[in-house]
Amino acid sequence: MTEEAPASEFRSIVVVGGGPAAHRFVEAMHARGHNDWRITVLTEEAHLPYDRVALSQALTEVNTDLSLGDRTLWEHPAITLVTGEQVTRIDPVLRTVHTLANGELTLYPYDELVLATGSDAARLRIPGAEHSHVYRTLDDVWTLNQQLAALGQKLGRTVNTAVIGGGLLGLEAAAGMIKLGAASVVINGGRWLMDTQLDEGAGQALGRLVAAKGMSATAGVYPSAIETDDAGQVTGVLMADGAVVPADLVVVAIGVRPRDELAKDRDGNAGHGFELGPRGGIVIDEGCATTVPGVWAIGEVANFGGMCLGLVAPANTMAEIVADRLHGGSATFPGFDTATKLKLSGVDVASFGDAFARTANSLEVVYADPARGVYQKIVTSADAKVLLGGIFVGDAAPYTSLRPLLGRELPAEPGAFLSAAGGGDAPAVELPDDAILCSCNNVSAGEIRDAVNGCGSCDGNAPVQDLPGLKACTRAGTQCGSCVPLLKKLMEGELKKSGITVSKALCEHFDMSRREIFEAVKALELSSFPDILARFGVDETTKSGRGCDICKPTIANILASQNSAYVLDEGRGTLQDTNDRALANMQKDGTYSVVPRIPGGEITPEKLAVIAKVAQDFGLYTKITGGQRIDLFGARLEQLPEIWKILVDAGMESGQAYGKSLRTVKSCVGSTWCRFGVQDSVAMAINLELRYRGLRSPHKIKFGVSGCARECAEARGKDVGIIATADGWNLYVGGNGGATPAHAQLLAKDLDDTTLIAYIDRYLMYYIRTADRLQRTARWQEELDGGIAHVVEVVVNDSLGIAADLEAAMGAHVDNYEDEWAATLADPERLRRFRSFVNAPHTPDESIVFVPERGQIRPATASEKAAAGSVVIATHIPVRSATANQN
Repeated sequence: MTEEAPASEFRSIVVVGGGPAAHRFVEAMHARGHNDWRITVLTEEAHLPYDRVALSQALTEVNTDLSLGDRTLWEHPAITLVTGEQVTRIDPVLRTVHTLANGELTLYPYDELVLATGSDAARLRIPGAEHSHVYRTLDDVWTLNQQLAALGQKLGRTVNTAVIGGGLLGLEAAAGMIKLGAASVVINGGRWLMDTQLDEGAGQALGRLVAAKGMSATAGVYPSAIETDDAGQVTGVLMADGAVVPADLVVVAIGVRPRDELAKDRDGNAGHGFELGPRGGIVIDEGCATTVPGVWAIGEVANFGGMCLGLVAPANTMAEIVADRLHGGSATFPGFDTATKLKLSGVDVASFGDAFARTANSLEVVYADPARGVYQKIVTSADAKVLLGGIFVGDAAPYTSLRPLLGRELPAEPGAFLSAAGGGDAPAVELPDDAILCSCNNVSAGEIRDAVNGCGSCDGNAPVQDLPGLKACTRAGTQCGSCVPLLKKLMEGELKKSGITVSKALCEHFDMSRREIFEAVKALELSSFPDILARFGVDETTKSGRGCDICKPTIANILASQNSAYVLDEGRGTLQDTNDRALANMQKDGTYSVVPRIPGGEITPEKLAVIAKVAQDFGLYTKITGGQRIDLFGARLEQLPEIWKILVDAGMESGQAYGKSLRTVKSCVGSTWCRFGVQDSVAMAINLELRYRGLRSPHKIKFGVSGCARECAEARGKDVGIIATADGWNLYVGGNGGATPAHAQLLAKDLDDTTLIAYIDRYLMYYIRTADRLQRTARWQEELDGGIAHVVEVVVNDSLGIAADLEAAMGAHVDNYEDEWAATLADPERLRRFRSFVNAPHTPDESIVFVPERGQIRPATASEKAAAGSVVIATHIPVRSATANQN
């Protein structure tokens, strides 16, 4: 290491701005060594540099820390962070920066100046615009959070919000408002949402998806005024067509404007020798230098090629380029990467490259399913070989693999990459070394391979063999995270090529996989977590430890799947997740749901009457579920035994909606009633649900039984799907809903009842024994060598010779099944778990608050809770007392 220069020889760098670009620049300088530099960062905000991409999280969780990187960076003696000081002007002649804080003027001399001032939220120029809010900084979102709470208290009802702008930021803002309990409508002047990133088909699909999430939207009409009452309270947004959108609070998210005021003179024109872009921004060259000597610009304020862009990846690249140049390098800026990926409340959206097919003679290969809100498009060259761009809505799974191939020849025909079309797995992609895998940090596939194979940049020449180490070494996957699945896949592939076994360790306490632990516990007949930890813990410290939130519920699940002992006895209760500990699903307000089992959806009027009486007496919200059951919401912990006593006495049992286990067996009415039915689907569904009830598994599992090929029970969307034929039953396996839906695949056809059940026994037990923690059946089948063909060999052809063992294991489960709630009610010691307060077991939790809606109740929002005098609280809902139930 070189010695630091004398104080008189230190060169001074002043950075104006404290956002992500400024942070990345300081990190880049720090990484390259700064023995002859002194860096001062000036920011007008009071916070450490933070992640603006995650602002939506700060809106709903005010205390969330969004600070970027390691805080110790700012403790280095060569780096000074000055917060709360606004830079008012720069003097390029004297090379000084002037700041103002608390009325005091301070001058900072510089040798090199980096402008990372970012951008401001664009403002509306319509009457009443001063009554709107913007969505740009931490202070902005915290103010919105406080305003919503105050309005809820003042109005005594749900707050209506309007978000003007249907781009990324507007949708995130609206989703955050809804999460806080407000109603929200998006006002978009364009004809469809995200019209700058998506074409019309994709925009329409996105509109359907956000509508399903409770977010309404208007499109094609611009706002003309924000209306208020005499007291200045917002009442609505007047549209150009004369319509009024009711609103109590308005947020404007129509874009950003570069903060280039330091490069302007008093008349607002370019000054001090700077060049500004036609639409703003400080013009830079390919080395990120401005037209003023010694001044650089990075991030959203920088105008390159006539564009300013508010994305993370180009800002990071610019920061690295300036750091390289200041160290004598010659790095150049390649231009803007406009790829966009949004994960909004379960809605996948991605756009990259020439998404609008503006390239001459380009082809568009499209799959669209308007009913599902799915749209996938790949844009290629005229010969359908070179990837030019793409758009994905509703299912963006192909984006991760395709994005690094932009501008390259596809390894297969384009349609093979449209996962939503149901054409099977996408072709394997072998990324060339120069393909950019992580666009946020400009990390190539070759750099990942070098790190995995021991490039010497991290720790001697040792290869990196785990994902955290790879992230630390290369920075890949440390920002938006969208590249992490591909990063993990590439790392594991390289390790296998090198003959290195890829770690399947469950967690830091066990170096075994879930499958290995399952088999070991079974072989040694272990029955307690301490025994398992003592036998298989990684080292002496972990052997005597308490485990973690990964291994404890996993071991609990394994123990429950190997024997039918009560899941909360003998210390197993402390291992369980919250839902399993309460034998009920915890809801957002701390109450629980009650779900009786209704096998096959068949229920007598008498049992319906009991459920209705429970809902009335305990004031519960009642909902028919998608799995043909009845869900009762709003029960407090201490009420659960009272409710279940009534249900169990009426002949009902737990539907186990809280467990990683069989949820439902959905069925149509089948041949008993339907003129198209060819088999008795109801009888089969009831038989299957009673057989597999309570079966613990790596993830929840669902069944569907359809009485004919018309498929009314949607069996192919389930983990196990059974469809009747004239000759028996067709058995499908591995269907899942969720973020990445998968159709079930045919395992066997025209089966009689006995064979059908035998194959299901084998399939489920093989899945339970071999799947990873929290791995659904679809993903499990995909990762098995041979996929569905391997499953057919094991289950149908008994290629491993374990069919009898698998059937016997399932038989043991069936023979030993006991309803968990019936067992709980029979033991006073077990009932002691169900108390909200240890010293006052029947005292209700007054923090639980409900409001009436559509003749029932729902959890109160934060703003409604604040309005204590205007809402219905839990004790106002009819509630049976403990003493009443004992009489």
